[in-house]
Amino acid sequence: MRAGVLVFPGSNGDRDLAVAFRAAGFDVKMVWHKDSSLPDNLDIVGIPGGFSYGDYLRCGAIAAQSPICRAVADHAGRGGYVLGVCNGFQVLTETGLLPGALLRNSGLKYVCRTVGLQVATAASAFTENYSAGDTVEIPIAHHDGNYFADDDTLARLHGEDRVAFTYLDNPNGSVQDIAGILSENRRVLGMMPHPERAADPVLGGTDGKAMFHALAGTFATA
Repeated sequence: MRAGVLVFPGSNGDRDLAVAFRAAGFDVKMVWHKDSSLPDNLDIVGIPGGFSYGDYLRCGAIAAQSPICRAVADHAGRGGYVLGVCNGFQVLTETGLLPGALLRNSGLKYVCRTVGLQVATAASAFTENYSAGDTVEIPIAHHDGNYFADDDTLARLHGEDRVAFTYLDNPNGSVQDIAGILSENRRVLGMMPHPERAADPVLGGTDGKAMFHALAGTFATA
């Protein structure tokens, strides 16, 4: 099992994401933003949290134009798996791999704490180790995590069971409490909370661990 984790100027969750993948049994390759191709035979690409390019212009907008993101788009277009966390979710919306946008938090302040989430669907390789309706505690750390999409997009997300997680006590104003969504083929997940920061007891919680082990199970049996 092979995972690639992207590294941008300003990334601060790349090592955390790599550690979580490795703990689940993945061979992890770190991939620099100026690379024009991904390592061969990757099962999944992780786009980490942080502040790529200092969050100038819009969060994730400059990173989305980097050479490596063109390779990630090609990977996703071939049916490859992608996990975007926090800034990674912002990058995925900026590349068009996921619909909607991440706006400034409704409270206009950076929020960093552990929050409660509800698992909205277990029907994906990312969430199959949970049950729909489960509640988990996962950290957040963002200033622009307010998910927005128009009514037609929201209806499509719900109608296709593509909302992955919702907030129990919405910390940022996200429409319909949405914390994470899936692509049409269910192989791309973007979420603002950080499951990699809840994957080891040393970090204070393990509710995110199930995601990485679910992915490992998917690829181990593929």
